[in-house]
Amino acid sequence: MYRMRQWLNLILMASLGTIGIAPPVAAELIGTDKMVPDSQASSERERVTALVARPEVAKQLQAMGVPPENVKARVDALTDQEVHALATRLDSLPAGGNFSDFQWIMIVIGAIIIALLI
Repeated sequence: MYRMRQWLNLILMASLGTIGIAPPVAAELIGTDKMVPDSQASSERERVTALVARPEVAKQLQAMGVPPENVKARVDALTDQEVHALATRLDSLPAGGNFSDFQWIMIVIGAIIIALLI
């Protein structure tokens, strides 16, 4: 019985190997230079460095416990993928303090209504 099972296993493995059910595959690591071009990575890193160098951002980072002298070192320690993700998030964030004409009109109308009620 044991001998018969060995022969069946051998026949099954040989037949599956010749049919090609599991084709050979190859995998390799992709370098950062292939994912993000050097010029894009360096320009994104410069944007992030310029952002953290702004006084209001430096003040907020210091309030969070990041000393100003360590900020540049921390930005330099980020990988290119992390810098790319951060720069992408910066592009999608809305800019503050930019009212549209409609918002200004609503503020003026609201102020007039409040002045008339008082």
